This record gives sequence, structure tokens and C-alpha cells, in this order.
Amino acid sequence: MRAVWYEGFGPADEVLVTGDLPDPEPGPGEVLVRLKASGVNPSDVKLRAGARPGVTMAWPKIVPHSDGAGVIEAVGAGVDVARIGQRVWIWNGQWQRAFGTAAELIALPTEQAVPLPEGTSFADGACLGIPAMTAWFAVFGDGPVEGKTVLVTGGAGTVGRYACQMALLGGARVIATVSSEEKANHSTASEWVNYREANVAETVAEVTGGAGVDRIVEVDFAANQAASLALIKPGGTIAAYASASDVRPALDFYPFMFKNTVLRMLIVYLLDAQTRRRGEDQLTRWLAEGALSHAVVPGGGLAYAAAAHRRVEAGDKLGTVVLDI
Repeated sequence: MRAVWYEGFGPADEVLVTGDLPDPEPGPGEVLVRLKASGVNPSDVKLRAGARPGVTMAWPKIVPHSDGAGVIEAVGAGVDVARIGQRVWIWNGQWQRAFGTAAELIALPTEQAVPLPEGTSFADGACLGIPAMTAWFAVFGDGPVEGKTVLVTGGAGTVGRYACQMALLGGARVIATVSSEEKANHSTASEWVNYREANVAETVAEVTGGAGVDRIVEVDFAANQAASLALIKPGGTIAAYASASDVRPALDFYPFMFKNTVLRMLIVYLLDAQTRRRGEDQLTRWLAEGALSHAVVPGGGLAYAAAAHRRVEAGDKLGTVVLDI
């Protein structure tokens, strides 16, 4: 099979190799998926660069990328043969495994290949594993949002854009923070604040009549902690999936405590099986209804993997960079 891999950490142009590897075979409880698309996430790029805390080269050769979509071609022992020919999207393709989705084939546990509705393209399916599931858990991980006000920081990001859509579908009022009108339109949010031109805490307080918000989907906990503290209602939840500006922020503990705030630090890779099934079921319903829009940034074929990584690193894109396989 054709694949992309690296044998050591470093710049994409220096360490990513495109070539041929042996075809994998599905083991017991596994499926073999012929991939059609591979999503490139910031976590994939950081891992390849060796920039994630505590990361080591656990295997001599790593095929990157956790997200992808394709068609089940074969199954291992114990897996229903009726799955052969099924369109699927993939999660945790390269999480704690050597071989991810930047290849023509991947063998992985059957539960990590989720049925993909016919109306959803493979490129769209390659956006679901990390961005869409992170958004779903950030929005709904602490209960329904119907009738609530949800603030999505970084509403034009890959997670934020899905979070805006999902919170609206859940019956919430959604306010997004963005850095331009172009990004506001991309976010899909009907209400937004340009954080470069306005004070977020003051503006959101004004548009909510001083009430604040019930839930915050947070893209940078450290950078936005003061505004979050000012805006979160008593008993509200802040679901943070990143804190890039300061990975060890000082926590303003007592002010949060006296608001009875729930602080949820989440990582989608570690969702328990029951929660993940609930998220998959909800995504499947939305996809079947055509309720979600996806932001695919075409990245070319496997030979363009290094360029795709550079683009993700540069951040000069709106959406998920997807390789066509």
C-alpha cells in the first residue's frame, strides 16, 4: 500500500516519507478499511514535530493522522462479515498505535470504524473524529443546552465551528468570539464578538442583559480565564479543550469556587465507550439529516502530506485540511 510515515521527529519536509508499506491484515475484532480521505489535525502535526509534552518515538516507523474515512474491505475473526463494503469514518487511528490514516489501508478495532451515512462525503467524514467529537462533548458533556446560552471561543476554528452548529441544534443561544467578519461568517454563529475590536466580557454581558452565559466551549483557557470568570453564571460549565497560550495557567480558584463553576478539561481521545457511543449516535442522526456543514480544506494526495502539515502549522486556513487517498 502507499503510505506516508516518519522514523523520527522533525520538520515535515525533512521527516515525512511517501512510499510503499506492506498491506496490514485485520486481527481478531478488527476491520480493514480502504481509506479515501485522511484528516490532518494540529495534534498530528505537533506529534510529528515532537512538540507534544512527554512524546517519544514509541515505534520505529509511524504513519500519522488519527482521522479518516473509507470503506471496510475485510474483517477479522469475531467481526460480522456484513460490515464488508460499509462506508465508515475513523477515530483514534494513530492514538497509541503506530499506523494511522495517512495510508491506503488501516486495520483497527471494529468499534473505531463508525458507519458513515451515504449523504456524507469521505472528505467530510475525515473531519469528524477529533473536531466534531470534541465539539459534541464540549457542548453536551455536562447535559442538555436547550434554553441555555453557550459562548464558543474561537468560533471559526475546526472545533468551534462544529460547536456553534451543535449548540444551535441543541436549542441553545450561541455567541461566538472571532477575529474578523470573515471568520464570523465561517463560524455559522448568528451572534458574535470580534475580540480584536471589542472587550469580550463587556460585550457579552451587554448582549445578555448582564446575565452572562451557562456554558463556555473554550479554545484557550489561560488567555480567556478572566473573561470566562466574569461571564459564567453560577453553576455554569467551562469545557476547555486547549490552553495553548499557557499550558500551566495559574487558576483563579476561589472566584470560580464561589460561582460553583464546573471546570472540565477534556481530551476526546479518552472518552469512555458509553459516552462515545452517545456522541456517535447523535452525529449519525445529524449527518443523516444533513444538519451539519463541514469545512474541508483540500490538501491533495498523500504526496502532498508535508505541504498539508505546513499549512496546519501556519494556521492560514479555515477548516480541516484533508488528504485525498
